[in-house]
Amino acid sequence: MIGRVAAAAALTGAGCFAYGVFIERQAFTLRRVTVPVLPEGQSPMRVLHVSDMHLSTDRGNLVRWVDSLAGLRPDLVVTTGDNLSEPEALPMVYEAYEHLFAVPGVFVFGSNDYFAPNPVNPLRYLGLARSPKPQRGVLPHRELRRTLVERGWHDVEHHRVELTVAGRLVEVRGTKDAHLELDAYEKVAGPPDPAAVLSIGVTHAPYLRLLNAMTADGLDLIMAGHTHGGQVCVPFYGALTTNCDLDTPRVKGLSSHSFGGHTAALHVSAGLGTSPYAPYRFACRPEATLLTLVARGTNPM
Repeated sequence: MIGRVAAAAALTGAGCFAYGVFIERQAFTLRRVTVPVLPEGQSPMRVLHVSDMHLSTDRGNLVRWVDSLAGLRPDLVVTTGDNLSEPEALPMVYEAYEHLFAVPGVFVFGSNDYFAPNPVNPLRYLGLARSPKPQRGVLPHRELRRTLVERGWHDVEHHRVELTVAGRLVEVRGTKDAHLELDAYEKVAGPPDPAAVLSIGVTHAPYLRLLNAMTADGLDLIMAGHTHGGQVCVPFYGALTTNCDLDTPRVKGLSSHSFGGHTAALHVSAGLGTSPYAPYRFACRPEATLLTLVARGTNPM
């Protein structure tokens, strides 16, 4: 009896693993959310959020899917990093964004734009194991940054930029990756330009220190990635980890953040890829999101 139970458990585990690798990891999903953050009387604005592709040379299907998102005709593209898993995939990043380059865009980088991934004990993400961090190969981040800028997108890592989106002034500020402890929000801190109809904060990893600072400054919308939505979730329960200090109920999707007497809308992307050393997802489909920004007070339904 015990043997049959063990065998059944093993088969179930193997089946879940196979499903995560061969089915759910490929089940790219477009999420649509409505966010009431614009001033009264403003017409809607469409923002496409893409994050965490972790491209390797075997992910041509993901490249084609991201490229197809240009058909949504967004007004602004925001990418929150972790584009690469290996140097050889650099041209694929440009292929994925090829038609989206026609749209105004902003970007920040994550750790997997700077450094290649390494095998990691999954228990580390749950705080149940510790191991020394191995040396990681350097990815071609300088070339990636240069090309994205040459193609017309704005690098907002420790920069504040103002751009015209759907005929209106939008301010965007961002930071380097807080997971690598490279963030220095003080370089872009301060209240937003009152002439802008919208202020957006962009970072890769949604650590609370950044969410607090951006919210206290009065930003309307904060956008991040990094969490993979938990990547392996428990059905009817959700994520076990966020891989940062954000609470698990806000591991992905639209929520809000309050600090310093202000409240900002928060959107955390569950991302589109995985590390090549953990090539599976479970109860957490890979996704990009089209955010339709509307006037405050608008019923989102």
